[in-house]
Amino acid sequence: MEITVPGDALIGYLLASVRIVSWLVVVPPFSSRAVPSMVKVVLSLGLAFAVAPALHPTQLPTTAFGLITETVTQVAIGASMGFVTFLLLSALAAAGSLIDVFGGFSLAQGFDPLGMNSNTVFGTFHQMIATMILFVTNGHMLVLGGLLSTFRFLPVGARPDTSHGTEVLVDAFHVFFVTAVQIALPMIAVLFLADLGLALLTKVAPQLNAINVMFPAKIGLTLLLVGLSFPVLPQAMDKMMELSTQAMSVMAGAG
Repeated sequence: MEITVPGDALIGYLLASVRIVSWLVVVPPFSSRAVPSMVKVVLSLGLAFAVAPALHPTQLPTTAFGLITETVTQVAIGASMGFVTFLLLSALAAAGSLIDVFGGFSLAQGFDPLGMNSNTVFGTFHQMIATMILFVTNGHMLVLGGLLSTFRFLPVGARPDTSHGTEVLVDAFHVFFVTAVQIALPMIAVLFLADLGLALLTKVAPQLNAINVMFPAKIGLTLLLVGLSFPVLPQAMDKMMELSTQAMSVMAGAG
């Protein structure tokens, strides 16, 4: 028994998987070194089956140079969309890093099982919380669905419209920074007031050793405020997932 596959359809399928695997290499938690490279390749090949009916193999080049150019184009499209998604989904981890800096935890390093490296305590903690929220709420399906929907607006073989690229990137950086600061700002303000109060206490009572009081007080305040911020994190993560799908659609030329 012989199984024949049209060459154009096969090339279109492989190019679609190239865009998907380029996205997976950039976006957490799929980009983690804890996820083997072979798993990313197999996942990209499986997801490419879902968009196979939307491919237009007649638009693909037939020369070797044209195929190489198209492959590079798909890598650039997937990586650029992945970078914007990475920025938006990393806002919670950035908020944790800000808490580490102002709470005095930046001196301690913890092992990050997702990144397979050392990271600050609350930076790692918030990254793990963001990953948990992503999978518990099926947010990973929403983000992957947003990636696959880009093939309807920007099929394989079509030239991408880069007129909105700079605008989307600037907006992603803006949302990333504002979200991280909004999550961490109440804790930063309380910790700043705690430092100010301890400084005034040192002036009032110079014999009091402020160092012995400052670190336990800041640790207790940081842990208390981080616990109070938990109800805000799912809402922030939902907003980031929604914005990431919208950003990928705009980059694909949906509007």
